Amino acid sequence: MKKTNTFSRKDFLKNSTLALTGLSMTQEFTLHKISSDNTSQLLGSKLIYKNVRLETGFEYEEGEVIATKTGLFLVEIENGKISKIAPNQPQAKAIDAKGHLMLPSFRDMHIHLDKTFYGDKWQATRKRTNGVKGMIALEQQILPELLKTSTQKAEKLIELLQSKGTNFARSHVNIEPTSKLQSLINLQKALENKKKTFGAELVAFPQHGVFYTDSVPFLKDVAQMDIDFIGGVDPYTIDGAIEKTIDFTVQLALDNNKGIDIHLHESGESGLKTVEYLIQKVNENPALKGKTFVSHCFVLGKLEKNKQEEVAEKLGASQIGIASTIPMGSLIMPIPTLYKYQVNVVTGNDSIVDHWNTYGTGSVLQKANLMAQLYGYNTEFLLSRSLKLATGNILPLNDQDQQQWPKVGDKANIAFVDASCSAEAVARVSPVTSLVFEGNLVY
Repeated sequence: MKKTNTFSRKDFLKNSTLALTGLSMTQEFTLHKISSDNTSQLLGSKLIYKNVRLETGFEYEEGEVIATKTGLFLVEIENGKISKIAPNQPQAKAIDAKGHLMLPSFRDMHIHLDKTFYGDKWQATRKRTNGVKGMIALEQQILPELLKTSTQKAEKLIELLQSKGTNFARSHVNIEPTSKLQSLINLQKALENKKKTFGAELVAFPQHGVFYTDSVPFLKDVAQMDIDFIGGVDPYTIDGAIEKTIDFTVQLALDNNKGIDIHLHESGESGLKTVEYLIQKVNENPALKGKTFVSHCFVLGKLEKNKQEEVAEKLGASQIGIASTIPMGSLIMPIPTLYKYQVNVVTGNDSIVDHWNTYGTGSVLQKANLMAQLYGYNTEFLLSRSLKLATGNILPLNDQDQQQWPKVGDKANIAFVDASCSAEAVARVSPVTSLVFEGNLVY
């Protein structure tokens, strides 16, 4: 397969800073209605907002953070970046943010945009048989039909994410003998159609195993294309060989200057061996530090406390990140321990209404809320820190009570939320009222 058969996402993302055009003069927006006073501010390359609520610091009582200070400001956006932050001007001809809180837009860092029932008739998942290999057999049956409409469904799924404040995703995309490269091509069409309002990075995902269904030739082809990560799934359970599969994945990523993001559901000895071997390979190849992730990594939730600490410390030292969907039930991931050792923890919705999973709201703010509940992060300070799970580790205020976002020159990736502060936004999963992507008004 030649590279010319796919769309170049990086090229169109670089050219996505022109504002949206063609908006109806009577269209209702969540924050405002377009009128003759503010139309020019919406349809050009410049957006001006008044009555924008920004966090300015913490309020303390006996050394404890008891509230978050905020103020109203005027914010200008031009050429895809924040160009001005000034004292509020209530009488200015500008988009009225109505006191809603301005936050960094959200990032879904583990999702499968390429295969979903969303946008079609409702279907719940069916009873599984024969574990993951049984699901592989099911996919081999249903993928040809799913591929017929996967572009349109991916677009609908992107719109759901946007309605929840997300304008960037890391999407895994099936690369295996059944769909070959068609799932990638179809998803790239969807991303092309959404290029002014949504950004993405892609993981070449051998859902059916690297060697179990001989995905090797397809992975080698796609590694030379416009994708960002080489993926994988349960090397022992699926391929029956931890080292062989990890060695192939690591070498393919190195040869093509890609990152790595491997699904690891195995929670027993094989799961631990896989994590430890990946840490070894990353340490042997420092170019992969900061570019390697383990998705799910359920084995961490099954380890004794001392072993959790040991593995978390090694992950942090190797700069290997964890992409967790914050699982519920008996499997509680040691996220506080991962944070302790500076492990980069990101989250995502994973599967949304597909043959793997019936659930999925599309909200990563809800994931931050779930994390806060699981670990007892119920104070103003800890709730405000939990927001970073949704924003890709960007917070308006740092731990030292200093405002660090927004700054003039920051990319204009913004979510407006009906909340008084980020702590409330997390605690109440406050509704998103408007979204801006690289200076483009999404809604």
